[in-house]
Amino acid sequence: MVDEHKAHKAILAYEKGWLAFSLVMLVVFIALIAYTLATHTAGVIPAGQLERVDPTKVQDKGPWADLAQAVVQTGPNQYTVYVLALAYSYQPNPIEVPKGAEIIFKVTSRDVIHGFHVEGTNINVEVLPGEVSTVRYTFKKAGEYRIICNQYCGIGHQNMFGKVVVKE
Repeated sequence: MVDEHKAHKAILAYEKGWLAFSLVMLVVFIALIAYTLATHTAGVIPAGQLERVDPTKVQDKGPWADLAQAVVQTGPNQYTVYVLALAYSYQPNPIEVPKGAEIIFKVTSRDVIHGFHVEGTNINVEVLPGEVSTVRYTFKKAGEYRIICNQYCGIGHQNMFGKVVVKE
């Protein structure tokens, strides 16, 4: 009887230890989430500064109207590239940019949600009709980088590829 009582107390202490550990971990996780929300908001677009376009008229006027002129030099070593994602391609294709320049991709869609992921880089944005997704990147190596759509956009999704050609 005494041994059974000691075993019961040991199990109870063991359970209390795990309960205390769980509660401490819960508090730590909540504190980490609060810390992240308070300190890592630099990439968030402030309210009112989200760039929008009319997806039904995106190819009629504005920078996406003439995609032959989609790569625009905006500074001494900076270029803005206007990319249109549509079923099932990217325009322009290929995109030619110089190595070492800061490239600002402004990507939008005229039809459905698409993805814009440049393989071998950390460029990976969701492209929504009517909204402009903006991402900056500097290609340090010359070569060809494949663009893939990583959002299912319809029956031809598996064939939706583009190419970024980085020249010396």
